[in-house]
Amino acid sequence: MGGLILAAPSSGAGKTTITLGILRALARTGQNIRSAKSGPDYIDPQFHAAATGRPCVNLDAWAMTPERLKSLASGEGDLIVEGAMGLFDGAPPLGKGSTADLSKTLNLPVVLIVDAKSMSQSVAALVGGFTAHDKQVKVVGVILNHVGSERHADMLKTALAPLKIPVLGAIPRSAELSRPSRHLGLVQAGEMPDLESFLNLAADIVAKHVDLCSFKALMSRSDWPATSAEKAPTLRVAVAKDEAFSFTYPHLIRDWEQSGVTILPFSPLANEPVPEADRVYLPGGYPELYAATLAQNKTFMQSINSAAQSIEIYGECGGFMTLGENLIDADGTSHKMAGLLGLTTSFRDRKLHLGYRTLTQLAPHPLTQHMSPTITFAAHEFHYASTLSAEGTPLFNATNAEGTALEPMGLIEGRVAGSFAHIIDPI
Repeated sequence: MGGLILAAPSSGAGKTTITLGILRALARTGQNIRSAKSGPDYIDPQFHAAATGRPCVNLDAWAMTPERLKSLASGEGDLIVEGAMGLFDGAPPLGKGSTADLSKTLNLPVVLIVDAKSMSQSVAALVGGFTAHDKQVKVVGVILNHVGSERHADMLKTALAPLKIPVLGAIPRSAELSRPSRHLGLVQAGEMPDLESFLNLAADIVAKHVDLCSFKALMSRSDWPATSAEKAPTLRVAVAKDEAFSFTYPHLIRDWEQSGVTILPFSPLANEPVPEADRVYLPGGYPELYAATLAQNKTFMQSINSAAQSIEIYGECGGFMTLGENLIDADGTSHKMAGLLGLTTSFRDRKLHLGYRTLTQLAPHPLTQHMSPTITFAAHEFHYASTLSAEGTPLFNATNAEGTALEPMGLIEGRVAGSFAHIIDPI
């Protein structure tokens, strides 16, 4: 079992597209390839899974212990990890949780993806600087992206030659590989009708311009121990899963399943009722894009109100908003939600809320207690919703990555609770 990390000097270098091309190119030759994404990301793992046909895990060096990271990295086959942002970029003030931290924790080498469209000889200073910045982070290869011509590629390779770092490939500029954007990142994998064509095109381009044999030869051999939770009495958790509620961390679902939980997926967007269960979990997603449909889905809305009379319900971010009174979309139209929490949110005037959070439960909820017997969680917040009103008992005390106290987060009302923060792991 081996692995490596694909990283870059900064965001926008083309990491995701190249990662997808490599994953699909290797997978379609029958090689046993797994993938992971560094940091709190819900979108890219969906594309990874489509490229390989295997689940993609998140590896978050800020929110997870080394033991958790090594357990999640374990498994059959070679592991390719896509980094986040720039190689050394992490949470303030010191960059904790960066892709470089993940590299050191898992002892994985790094292949640096460099956006070369606006440089020639300066590429050597850039790569040399990243190679020398932290000797514990082993940069073992370079892939040049957005190369303008063969002559441009030759200039770049000549400049890099004295560094004695293998140039594994030079990928030309391609308008066909660009992807549409959305306010929270990329369009989800399930929303791309031509996804298979896109993945195969990326694989074709990568296979033509990257030395995949040399790439695989750079993988380090690792033997990370796997851990599993102890089986508990069977619990049934209904989990919303569709285009409006798609942001779940696979490791948390796996934890539940290993501890004896039966997962019951259902689709609020398809107006399916909440299944007969012991708990209900509404994860994050894009309910604001489907607010009108959700408001009209009486079967779902009536069933979740009925469920709240006898079982515990928990919502994160989009799920939290759906449990509230009203959700106002970007056009200013108000849509009636479940009305189980005294919350009204709006996308009329968008404001970014972004960053890691440490959450301490003020009023423990059975579903979060099942995630962990501890009362403190590492979490992440990323949304553009404004809270117009939030009436009720706060669920969490919160601090940011620098330890600065924030306003209490979330609400709890009887059996129903939620917050904007996505729980990653217990602390």
